[in-house]
Amino acid sequence: MSESAPPIDATLLAFANSHWHVRRPKPFVLVIEGEVGAEGRVGDYLHDKLLQPAWREAFYQLVDATGLVVCLNLHTQHPSYRDVRGRSSKGRLSQGEYYHHDGCSGPTKPRFVEIRCPVQPQTRGVATAVAPHHAVVAAMVQVLPAELAAQNLNPAAISQMSDAELDQLQGLLTRSVRKKLDAEGARAYFRAVDLAADAYFEPWALGESRIIANANSGVTMQHRRAYQTPHTGGVANGHLVKRWPNEELLLPGQVLDPALIAALCSEEGEDGNEDAACYLRPH
Repeated sequence: MSESAPPIDATLLAFANSHWHVRRPKPFVLVIEGEVGAEGRVGDYLHDKLLQPAWREAFYQLVDATGLVVCLNLHTQHPSYRDVRGRSSKGRLSQGEYYHHDGCSGPTKPRFVEIRCPVQPQTRGVATAVAPHHAVVAAMVQVLPAELAAQNLNPAAISQMSDAELDQLQGLLTRSVRKKLDAEGARAYFRAVDLAADAYFEPWALGESRIIANANSGVTMQHRRAYQTPHTGGVANGHLVKRWPNEELLLPGQVLDPALIAALCSEEGEDGNEDAACYLRPH
């Protein structure tokens, strides 16, 4: 097995002794639709093939190099998933509506976050926007209302910023938007950010997993819960689950670090203490 990410042509990926139907809707997105020859078959190809111990690190390197890998037509009930916590009210934005990395306030962030829409009776109407970190911060500056502009920064300057510098600027911008705009004004602002950042913004399909490069050696992404119309509440919505595969889905001989998982989970409480939330300050 090669130690590097596998090559990809326009429609097929050769990986884990199989061939996969794939497409690239954006440069930072790889969509895996299923295994060649298994069309129409229900199965858990993520765990049965892509994340098998012999192939796992190579698959992770594929996510590192891509940014976002989407697995469609995936049926799994793996016990490592847990419910996504936090809900949005009609009032001020919830933590998850700001662009963020998971684990952003701690010294160690998860390498990836996998967000999944399980097969369920109710479809998912709220989107999850995903975009590269640099593109998100550049878009936040670009569409910021003139009266909120904190710095006169051009895209070239932002493209040269380190992750730490991007975090500092993003924290300033997010706090400014939160303080100066009402809830729907802030949501409209982030809708404009989604467009300017060319975020991946596809509706959730039942049985879909999105594996997002969260803090890694390659293309680092951010994501957010995104309402594309005014949020009025009271609308039935399918739920999401999540996990941090690199830290929680263990290989033989690995041991779970409960302190790390507890620290990361502490950021994901309900939305009653947003002033201290990592989403609003430098990561």
